Amino acid sequence: MNANNLLQPGTELNELKFDGFLDWFVCLTDPKIHWKYEPTYVLSQASFILGGIITLIHALIRGKRLPWLWIGAILHGMFVEILSYVAPDVNNFWHSQTPIIFFGRRFPLHIILLYACFIYSSAVAVAKLRLPKWSEPFAVGLAVVLIDIPFDIVSVKFVHWFWHDTDPNIADRHYFVPWNSYYFHATFAASFCFWFHFLKQKFCVSEGKWIQGNSFLMELITTILAAILGPIGGALLFVPIYDPLHNTYKIHSEVTFFIVFTIFLVLAWMGDRSPKSASKIKTHWTTFLLVSYLIIHYTLFWIIPVFFNPENEISTGIKEQIGPCDEFEPLQTLSGKVLQKRKYLCASDYDEKYFDWSCLPKQPKSGSLWYTSCGTPFENRAEYITIISLICFLAFAVFYQLHFNSWGDEVFSLEDNKKAEDEKKAKSTKKNK
Repeated sequence: MNANNLLQPGTELNELKFDGFLDWFVCLTDPKIHWKYEPTYVLSQASFILGGIITLIHALIRGKRLPWLWIGAILHGMFVEILSYVAPDVNNFWHSQTPIIFFGRRFPLHIILLYACFIYSSAVAVAKLRLPKWSEPFAVGLAVVLIDIPFDIVSVKFVHWFWHDTDPNIADRHYFVPWNSYYFHATFAASFCFWFHFLKQKFCVSEGKWIQGNSFLMELITTILAAILGPIGGALLFVPIYDPLHNTYKIHSEVTFFIVFTIFLVLAWMGDRSPKSASKIKTHWTTFLLVSYLIIHYTLFWIIPVFFNPENEISTGIKEQIGPCDEFEPLQTLSGKVLQKRKYLCASDYDEKYFDWSCLPKQPKSGSLWYTSCGTPFENRAEYITIISLICFLAFAVFYQLHFNSWGDEVFSLEDNKKAEDEKKAKSTKKNK
Protein backbone atom coordinates (compact mmCIF):
# COMPACT_ATOMS: atom_id res chain seq x y z
CA MET A 1 0.00 0.00 0.00
CA ASN A 2 1.16 3.54 -0.79
CA ALA A 3 2.81 5.15 2.26
CA ASN A 4 0.58 8.23 2.00
CA ASN A 5 -2.56 6.08 2.01
CA LEU A 6 -1.43 4.42 5.24
CA LEU A 7 -1.77 7.80 6.97
CA GLN A 8 -5.50 8.04 6.34
CA PRO A 9 -7.56 7.83 9.57
CA GLY A 10 -9.06 4.41 10.10
CA THR A 11 -6.24 2.49 8.42
CA GLU A 12 -5.45 -0.72 10.32
CA LEU A 13 -2.61 -3.22 9.88
CA ASN A 14 -1.76 -6.32 11.92
CA GLU A 15 1.66 -6.47 10.31
CA LEU A 16 3.84 -3.83 8.69
CA LYS A 17 5.51 -5.12 5.53
CA PHE A 18 8.38 -3.38 3.75
CA ASP A 19 9.41 -3.37 0.11
CA GLY A 20 13.09 -4.10 0.69
CA PHE A 21 15.73 -2.59 2.95
CA LEU A 22 15.43 0.98 1.65
CA ASP A 23 11.69 1.06 2.34
CA TRP A 24 12.38 -0.18 5.89
CA PHE A 25 15.26 2.25 6.43
CA VAL A 26 13.51 5.46 5.37
CA CYS A 27 9.96 6.44 4.45
CA LEU A 28 8.97 9.72 2.77
CA THR A 29 5.38 10.95 2.87
CA ASP A 30 3.53 14.09 1.81
CA PRO A 31 3.93 16.88 4.44
CA LYS A 32 0.47 18.21 3.51
CA ILE A 33 -1.14 15.05 4.90
CA HIS A 34 0.69 15.49 8.19
CA TRP A 35 -0.33 19.15 8.35
CA LYS A 36 -3.95 18.20 7.77
CA TYR A 37 -4.14 15.76 10.66
CA GLU A 38 -1.37 16.86 13.06
CA PRO A 39 -0.45 20.52 12.49
CA THR A 40 1.14 21.00 15.92
CA TYR A 41 3.39 18.00 15.29
CA VAL A 42 4.60 19.55 12.03
CA LEU A 43 5.39 22.78 13.90
CA SER A 44 7.28 20.83 16.55
CA GLN A 45 9.32 19.00 13.91
CA ALA A 46 10.14 22.27 12.15
CA SER A 47 11.39 23.82 15.40
CA PHE A 48 13.79 20.93 16.08
CA ILE A 49 15.07 20.83 12.52
CA LEU A 50 15.69 24.58 12.74
CA GLY A 51 17.31 24.11 16.15
CA GLY A 52 19.55 21.37 14.79
CA ILE A 53 20.68 23.67 11.96
CA ILE A 54 21.24 26.60 14.34
CA THR A 55 23.30 24.55 16.80
CA LEU A 56 25.35 23.12 13.91
CA ILE A 57 26.03 26.62 12.55
CA HIS A 58 27.12 27.72 16.02
CA ALA A 59 29.43 24.70 16.33
CA LEU A 60 31.01 25.23 12.90
CA ILE A 61 31.54 28.96 13.33
CA ARG A 62 32.97 28.71 16.85
CA GLY A 63 35.01 25.67 15.85
CA LYS A 64 37.57 24.09 18.18
CA ARG A 65 35.95 21.12 19.97
CA LEU A 66 32.35 22.31 19.62
CA PRO A 67 31.68 20.47 16.32
CA TRP A 68 32.71 17.26 18.08
CA LEU A 69 30.24 18.03 20.88
CA TRP A 70 27.49 18.47 18.28
CA ILE A 71 28.39 15.22 16.51
CA GLY A 72 28.65 13.39 19.83
CA ALA A 73 25.19 14.56 20.91
CA ILE A 74 23.71 13.35 17.60
CA LEU A 75 25.43 9.95 17.84
CA HIS A 76 24.43 9.62 21.49
CA GLY A 77 20.80 10.28 20.57
CA MET A 78 20.84 7.80 17.71
CA PHE A 79 22.31 5.10 19.94
CA VAL A 80 19.71 5.74 22.65
CA GLU A 81 16.76 5.73 20.27
CA ILE A 82 17.74 2.66 18.27
CA LEU A 83 18.52 0.77 21.46
CA SER A 84 15.02 1.63 22.69
CA TYR A 85 13.43 0.17 19.55
CA VAL A 86 15.35 -3.13 19.54
CA ALA A 87 15.56 -3.92 23.28
CA PRO A 88 12.20 -5.39 24.42
CA ASP A 89 12.59 -4.19 28.02
CA VAL A 90 12.81 -0.52 26.99
CA ASN A 91 10.61 -0.61 23.89
CA ASN A 92 7.83 1.42 25.51
CA PHE A 93 7.05 4.41 23.28
CA TRP A 94 6.03 5.07 19.68
CA HIS A 95 6.44 8.33 17.74
CA SER A 96 3.67 9.51 15.46
CA GLN A 97 4.54 9.37 11.77
CA THR A 98 6.47 12.21 10.11
CA PRO A 99 7.31 13.21 6.50
CA ILE A 100 10.79 11.67 6.92
CA ILE A 101 11.04 8.68 9.26
CA PHE A 102 13.63 5.90 9.62
CA PHE A 103 14.08 2.34 10.93
CA GLY A 104 10.76 0.68 10.24
CA ARG A 105 8.66 3.85 10.73
CA ARG A 106 9.97 4.30 14.30
CA PHE A 107 12.68 7.04 14.20
CA PRO A 108 11.61 10.52 12.97
CA LEU A 109 14.20 12.86 11.49
CA HIS A 110 13.57 15.64 14.00
CA ILE A 111 14.26 13.30 16.94
CA ILE A 112 17.81 12.84 15.65
CA LEU A 113 18.31 16.61 15.84
CA LEU A 114 16.45 16.91 19.16
CA TYR A 115 19.51 15.61 21.02
CA ALA A 116 21.68 18.37 19.58
CA CYS A 117 19.02 20.93 20.52
CA PHE A 118 18.87 19.63 24.08
CA ILE A 119 22.42 18.54 24.91
CA TYR A 120 24.49 20.90 22.76
CA SER A 121 22.49 23.97 23.80
CA SER A 122 22.72 22.98 27.46
CA ALA A 123 26.40 22.07 27.40
CA VAL A 124 27.40 25.35 25.74
CA ALA A 125 25.34 27.42 28.18
CA VAL A 126 26.60 25.56 31.26
CA ALA A 127 30.21 25.75 30.04
CA LYS A 128 30.10 29.49 30.69
CA LEU A 129 29.86 28.81 34.42
CA ARG A 130 33.29 27.16 34.31
CA LEU A 131 32.21 24.55 36.84
CA PRO A 132 34.61 21.91 38.14
CA LYS A 133 34.62 18.71 36.10
CA TRP A 134 32.85 16.81 38.89
CA SER A 135 30.01 19.34 38.86
CA GLU A 136 29.47 20.31 35.23
CA PRO A 137 27.72 17.13 33.96
CA PHE A 138 24.98 17.48 36.57
CA ALA A 139 24.30 21.08 35.62
CA VAL A 140 24.04 20.02 31.97
CA GLY A 141 21.56 17.32 32.96
CA LEU A 142 19.37 19.86 34.75
CA ALA A 143 19.49 22.29 31.81
CA VAL A 144 18.45 19.50 29.43
CA VAL A 145 15.43 18.72 31.62
CA LEU A 146 14.51 22.40 31.62
CA ILE A 147 14.42 22.41 27.81
CA ASP A 148 12.62 19.07 27.70
CA ILE A 149 9.74 19.74 30.13
CA PRO A 150 7.49 21.91 27.91
CA PHE A 151 8.19 19.66 24.94
CA ASP A 152 7.22 16.54 26.89
CA ILE A 153 4.08 17.98 28.48
CA VAL A 154 2.67 19.53 25.30
CA SER A 155 3.71 16.81 22.85
CA VAL A 156 2.12 13.92 24.71
CA LYS A 157 -1.15 15.80 25.13
CA PHE A 158 -1.17 16.53 21.38
CA VAL A 159 -0.47 12.83 20.55
CA HIS A 160 2.98 13.40 19.05
CA TRP A 161 3.92 10.07 20.56
CA PHE A 162 2.46 7.32 22.74
CA TRP A 163 3.63 5.48 25.86
CA HIS A 164 3.18 1.81 26.73
CA ASP A 165 0.07 1.54 28.87
CA THR A 166 1.21 -0.90 31.58
CA ASP A 167 5.02 -0.71 31.70
CA PRO A 168 5.67 -0.21 35.45
CA ASN A 169 8.76 1.91 34.75
CA ILE A 170 6.62 4.61 33.13
CA ALA A 171 3.40 4.16 35.10
CA ASP A 172 3.85 7.23 37.34
CA ARG A 173 2.97 10.29 35.25
CA HIS A 174 3.07 14.07 35.36
CA TYR A 175 0.61 15.54 32.83
CA PHE A 176 0.74 12.12 31.12
CA VAL A 177 4.56 12.30 31.03
CA PRO A 178 6.41 9.56 32.94
CA TRP A 179 8.55 10.98 35.71
CA ASN A 180 11.24 8.64 34.42
CA SER A 181 11.35 10.65 31.19
CA TYR A 182 12.86 13.55 33.16
CA TYR A 183 15.07 11.14 35.10
CA PHE A 184 16.28 9.69 31.80
CA HIS A 185 17.09 13.06 30.22
CA ALA A 186 18.99 14.24 33.30
CA THR A 187 21.09 11.12 33.82
CA PHE A 188 21.81 10.29 30.18
CA ALA A 189 22.83 13.86 29.34
CA ALA A 190 25.01 14.06 32.45
CA SER A 191 26.65 10.75 31.58
CA PHE A 192 27.35 11.80 27.99
CA CYS A 193 28.82 15.12 29.15
CA PHE A 194 31.05 13.36 31.67
CA TRP A 195 32.39 10.82 29.19
CA PHE A 196 32.86 13.40 26.46
CA HIS A 197 35.18 15.58 28.55
CA PHE A 198 36.82 12.70 30.44
CA LEU A 199 37.83 10.86 27.27
CA LYS A 200 39.02 14.04 25.58
CA GLN A 201 41.18 14.88 28.60
CA LYS A 202 42.68 11.38 28.84
CA PHE A 203 43.31 10.55 25.20
CA CYS A 204 43.43 13.78 23.17
CA VAL A 205 46.51 15.99 23.47
CA SER A 206 45.10 19.49 23.60
CA GLU A 207 45.91 22.94 24.94
CA GLY A 208 42.54 23.29 26.64
CA LYS A 209 39.19 21.72 27.40
CA TRP A 210 37.43 23.15 24.36
CA ILE A 211 40.48 23.33 22.08
CA GLN A 212 40.68 20.55 19.49
CA GLY A 213 43.61 18.17 19.74
CA ASN A 214 46.12 17.45 17.01
CA SER A 215 44.77 13.97 16.24
CA PHE A 216 41.58 13.92 14.20
CA LEU A 217 41.34 10.15 14.70
CA MET A 218 41.47 10.37 18.51
CA GLU A 219 38.88 13.15 18.52
CA LEU A 220 36.60 10.94 16.41
CA ILE A 221 37.15 7.81 18.50
CA THR A 222 36.59 9.56 21.83
CA THR A 223 33.44 11.24 20.48
CA ILE A 224 31.99 7.90 19.38
CA LEU A 225 32.95 6.28 22.69
CA ALA A 226 31.28 9.08 24.63
CA ALA A 227 28.12 8.62 22.56
CA ILE A 228 28.09 4.90 23.41
CA LEU A 229 29.09 5.20 27.06
CA GLY A 230 26.64 8.06 27.68
CA PRO A 231 23.47 5.93 27.71
CA ILE A 232 25.26 3.11 29.55
CA GLY A 233 26.29 5.44 32.35
CA GLY A 234 22.86 7.05 32.33
CA ALA A 235 21.15 3.67 32.66
CA LEU A 236 23.43 2.69 35.53
CA LEU A 237 22.34 5.78 37.44
CA PHE A 238 18.89 4.19 37.68
CA VAL A 239 20.31 1.31 39.73
CA PRO A 240 21.21 2.96 43.07
CA ILE A 241 18.09 5.12 43.37
CA TYR A 242 15.19 4.26 41.09
CA ASP A 243 15.36 0.46 41.06
CA PRO A 244 15.44 -0.16 44.84
CA LEU A 245 13.08 2.65 45.83
CA HIS A 246 10.46 2.22 43.10
CA ASN A 247 10.65 -1.45 42.16
CA THR A 248 11.27 -2.82 45.65
CA TYR A 249 9.68 -0.32 48.04
CA LYS A 250 6.97 0.95 45.63
CA ILE A 251 7.96 4.60 46.07
CA HIS A 252 6.40 6.89 43.46
CA SER A 253 8.62 7.84 40.49
CA GLU A 254 7.99 11.50 41.25
CA VAL A 255 9.95 11.01 44.47
CA THR A 256 12.84 9.22 42.77
CA PHE A 257 13.06 11.96 40.15
CA PHE A 258 13.23 14.69 42.76
CA ILE A 259 15.93 12.75 44.60
CA VAL A 260 18.01 12.83 41.42
CA PHE A 261 17.03 16.46 40.83
CA THR A 262 18.17 17.41 44.34
CA ILE A 263 21.49 15.58 44.04
CA PHE A 264 22.19 17.15 40.64
CA LEU A 265 21.21 20.62 41.86
CA VAL A 266 23.40 20.40 44.97
CA LEU A 267 26.42 19.22 42.98
CA ALA A 268 25.92 21.90 40.32
CA TRP A 269 25.46 24.62 42.94
CA MET A 270 28.47 23.48 44.97
CA GLY A 271 30.60 23.63 41.83
CA ASP A 272 29.34 27.11 41.01
CA ARG A 273 30.25 28.31 44.51
CA SER A 274 33.92 27.45 43.96
CA PRO A 275 36.02 30.66 43.94
CA LYS A 276 37.16 31.92 40.55
CA SER A 277 39.08 34.98 39.44
CA ALA A 278 37.12 37.88 37.97
CA SER A 279 36.63 38.04 34.23
CA LYS A 280 35.07 40.52 31.85
CA ILE A 281 32.13 38.94 30.06
CA LYS A 282 32.47 38.67 26.29
CA THR A 283 29.56 37.49 24.16
CA HIS A 284 30.17 36.12 20.67
CA TRP A 285 27.43 36.91 18.17
CA THR A 286 26.71 33.20 17.63
CA THR A 287 25.41 33.03 21.19
CA PHE A 288 22.38 34.94 19.94
CA LEU A 289 21.78 32.09 17.45
CA LEU A 290 21.48 29.62 20.31
CA VAL A 291 19.33 32.02 22.30
CA SER A 292 17.08 32.54 19.27
CA TYR A 293 16.50 28.81 19.05
CA LEU A 294 15.60 28.64 22.75
CA ILE A 295 13.15 31.52 22.28
CA ILE A 296 11.53 29.69 19.34
CA HIS A 297 11.40 26.46 21.34
CA TYR A 298 9.72 27.86 24.44
CA THR A 299 7.45 30.19 22.47
CA LEU A 300 6.19 27.34 20.27
CA PHE A 301 5.34 25.06 23.17
CA TRP A 302 3.56 27.97 24.85
CA ILE A 303 1.61 28.85 21.69
CA ILE A 304 0.40 25.27 21.07
CA PRO A 305 -1.71 24.90 24.25
CA VAL A 306 -2.95 28.49 23.91
CA PHE A 307 -4.17 28.40 20.30
CA PHE A 308 -4.53 24.74 19.31
CA ASN A 309 -6.94 22.01 20.41
CA PRO A 310 -5.56 18.51 21.11
CA GLU A 311 -8.87 16.87 20.13
CA ASN A 312 -8.23 18.02 16.55
CA GLU A 313 -4.99 16.02 16.33
CA ILE A 314 -5.32 12.61 14.66
CA SER A 315 -2.37 10.21 14.65
CA THR A 316 -2.28 7.18 12.36
CA GLY A 317 0.75 4.92 12.52
CA ILE A 318 2.60 2.22 14.43
CA LYS A 319 1.74 2.03 18.14
CA GLU A 320 1.39 -0.42 21.00
CA GLN A 321 -0.30 -3.46 19.47
CA ILE A 322 -3.91 -4.07 20.51
CA GLY A 323 -4.62 -7.55 21.80
CA PRO A 324 -5.84 -9.80 24.63
CA CYS A 325 -6.07 -8.20 28.06
CA ASP A 326 -4.90 -11.28 29.98
CA GLU A 327 -1.50 -11.86 28.35
CA PHE A 328 1.55 -10.57 30.23
CA GLU A 329 5.28 -10.61 29.60
CA PRO A 330 8.32 -10.21 31.88
CA LEU A 331 10.20 -6.94 32.18
CA GLN A 332 13.85 -7.26 33.22
CA THR A 333 15.30 -4.37 35.26
CA LEU A 334 18.99 -3.48 35.53
CA SER A 335 19.02 -4.52 39.18
CA GLY A 336 17.92 -8.03 38.23
CA LYS A 337 14.33 -7.74 39.41
CA VAL A 338 11.71 -9.10 36.99
CA LEU A 339 8.47 -7.11 36.68
CA GLN A 340 5.35 -7.69 34.58
CA LYS A 341 3.60 -5.72 31.87
CA ARG A 342 0.75 -6.47 29.51
CA LYS A 343 1.92 -7.85 26.19
CA TYR A 344 -0.73 -5.86 24.32
CA LEU A 345 -2.81 -2.72 24.72
CA CYS A 346 -6.16 -3.72 26.19
CA ALA A 347 -8.73 -1.69 24.22
CA SER A 348 -11.39 -2.12 26.91
CA ASP A 349 -9.15 -1.35 29.90
CA TYR A 350 -6.41 1.18 29.25
CA ASP A 351 -5.42 4.21 31.30
CA GLU A 352 -4.15 6.68 28.69
CA LYS A 353 -6.49 9.66 28.85
CA TYR A 354 -4.52 11.71 26.30
CA PHE A 355 -5.98 9.66 23.41
CA ASP A 356 -9.11 7.72 22.50
CA TRP A 357 -10.95 6.63 19.33
CA SER A 358 -13.75 9.20 19.34
CA CYS A 359 -12.84 10.47 15.85
CA LEU A 360 -13.46 7.00 14.36
CA PRO A 361 -16.72 5.15 13.72
CA LYS A 362 -15.35 2.26 15.82
CA GLN A 363 -12.22 1.36 17.74
CA PRO A 364 -9.39 -0.54 16.02
CA LYS A 365 -9.58 -4.32 15.86
CA SER A 366 -7.62 -6.66 18.09
CA GLY A 367 -4.23 -7.44 16.59
CA SER A 368 -3.77 -3.97 15.05
CA LEU A 369 -0.32 -2.43 15.48
CA TRP A 370 -0.86 0.30 12.88
CA TYR A 371 -4.03 2.22 13.67
CA THR A 372 -5.52 5.64 14.38
CA SER A 373 -5.66 7.40 17.75
CA CYS A 374 -7.48 10.66 18.45
CA GLY A 375 -6.42 13.47 20.75
CA THR A 376 -8.67 14.36 23.69
CA PRO A 377 -9.80 17.82 24.91
CA PHE A 378 -8.05 19.68 27.72
CA GLU A 379 -9.57 19.03 31.10
CA ASN A 380 -8.19 22.42 32.13
CA ARG A 381 -6.47 24.45 29.40
CA ALA A 382 -5.62 27.22 31.87
CA GLU A 383 -3.61 24.79 33.97
CA TYR A 384 -1.49 23.78 30.98
CA ILE A 385 -0.91 27.41 30.03
CA THR A 386 0.03 28.25 33.61
CA ILE A 387 2.57 25.45 34.02
CA ILE A 388 4.18 26.10 30.62
CA SER A 389 4.32 29.85 31.36
CA LEU A 390 6.07 29.15 34.64
CA ILE A 391 8.62 26.91 32.95
CA CYS A 392 9.24 29.56 30.27
CA PHE A 393 9.86 32.17 32.96
CA LEU A 394 12.29 29.88 34.77
CA ALA A 395 14.08 29.06 31.50
CA PHE A 396 14.44 32.76 30.68
CA ALA A 397 16.04 33.44 34.06
CA VAL A 398 18.37 30.42 33.91
CA PHE A 399 19.63 30.74 30.35
CA TYR A 400 20.02 34.51 30.63
CA GLN A 401 22.29 34.01 33.61
CA LEU A 402 24.23 31.25 31.89
CA HIS A 403 24.80 33.07 28.61
CA PHE A 404 25.07 36.71 29.67
CA ASN A 405 25.99 36.80 33.35
CA SER A 406 28.63 34.09 33.68
CA TRP A 407 32.10 33.79 32.16
CA GLY A 408 30.97 34.43 28.61
CA ASP A 409 32.21 32.92 25.36
CA GLU A 410 35.87 33.24 26.23
CA VAL A 411 35.66 29.88 28.01
CA PHE A 412 35.89 28.14 24.64
CA SER A 413 39.29 29.74 23.99
CA LEU A 414 40.88 29.27 27.41
CA GLU A 415 43.88 27.03 27.77
CA ASP A 416 44.17 24.72 30.74
CA ASN A 417 45.69 26.52 33.71
CA LYS A 418 48.36 23.91 34.32
CA LYS A 419 49.49 23.91 30.71
CA ALA A 420 49.55 27.67 30.62
CA GLU A 421 51.64 27.77 33.79
CA ASP A 422 54.04 25.14 32.39
CA GLU A 423 54.51 27.18 29.23
CA LYS A 424 55.08 30.32 31.30
CA LYS A 425 57.71 28.54 33.41
CA ALA A 426 59.39 27.14 30.30
CA LYS A 427 59.62 30.59 28.74
CA SER A 428 60.97 32.03 31.99
CA THR A 429 63.64 29.29 32.26
CA LYS A 430 64.68 29.82 28.64
CA LYS A 431 64.94 33.57 29.20
CA ASN A 432 67.13 33.14 32.30
CA LYS A 433 69.47 30.84 30.40
